[in-house]
Amino acid sequence: MKNKVVLLSLVFVLMASLLVIGCAPAAPTQVITLKYANQNPEAGWDGQNASLPWLRQIEKATNGAVKMQGYFSQSLFKGADTWEALKANQADVAWCFHGYWAGMTSLADVIALPFMPVPSAEKGSEVLWKLYEKYPSMQKQFEANKVVLLWTSNPYFLVTTKKQVKTLDDLKGMKIRTTGGPPTEMTKALGAVPTPMGMPDVYMNLEKGVIDGALLPWEAILSFKLFEVGKYYTYAPFHVVYFSQSFSRASWDKLPKTIQDQIMSVSGVTGSKFWGKNMFDTAAKEVRNIIKDKKYEMIEYTLPAAELEKARKLTGEPLWEAWVKAQEGKGFKEARDILNTAVQLLK
Repeated sequence: MKNKVVLLSLVFVLMASLLVIGCAPAAPTQVITLKYANQNPEAGWDGQNASLPWLRQIEKATNGAVKMQGYFSQSLFKGADTWEALKANQADVAWCFHGYWAGMTSLADVIALPFMPVPSAEKGSEVLWKLYEKYPSMQKQFEANKVVLLWTSNPYFLVTTKKQVKTLDDLKGMKIRTTGGPPTEMTKALGAVPTPMGMPDVYMNLEKGVIDGALLPWEAILSFKLFEVGKYYTYAPFHVVYFSQSFSRASWDKLPKTIQDQIMSVSGVTGSKFWGKNMFDTAAKEVRNIIKDKKYEMIEYTLPAAELEKARKLTGEPLWEAWVKAQEGKGFKEARDILNTAVQLLK
């Protein structure tokens, strides 16, 4: 009987121990915090409609295993320094504008050639990512950092401060803010003086008359309040620009494969289209609403068909051909195929 009581006591102790263990909280999973850098203001259109939603998508896709810590408004480094700063692991992932680094990713420049038939930023972004996936030579030009998505702007148009541009002759001698690569060559061919600069510097230089105008997308006008200093809007599909969300190689390689796959589930072609649509395509209506509500001056003009055709002959296909020859000269024999594929995909 005594042995039976002892046995029952041991059983009760064991059951109580198991119950305590079962109720104990699980050991917390280690959260990976990643530093995200973006030159644009957090409260701007990009920050609120593209950057922050995408960062939350990453956190959700990784089931909370990743925490994204945002650093906006060039608080970690200047926008123009982003690519090298990523290589130096000064951030884990960053918003990269490739117009700053002319020639570095010259094969991707195909999407930024003047008067390419880009109907929207969402479509341009989809096509650029598909080109990147298809051509290993294009991937190699980005290999210093790990690209997880690529996106384009809507076609840029011209905003000026002192006069309306109605013909190509009106552009001659004007100092126009542009970006590196094909847009710079287009601006030269149109007779203007290309003046490269980062978007955060455009407001001050327009206001002070350092530049006469700028080629801009709707998002930049919105985020940097350029409607306050530019009042003449001339519409023509001059060109698009392109961007990447890229990881530092060191940071990416440290991530478990499962986490990498989860991040790519909201990146790749899906993320590229998301960024194109939400950073650019949706911004035009908001700009017009603000201008109307705050009663800013907005004088609009659409380049007539004859001037548009003249511009295409000067800066469209001739620069496409020049781009092909330049890339072939660098050993990229697939350049014409890249151009043809881009045009086909855009159509």
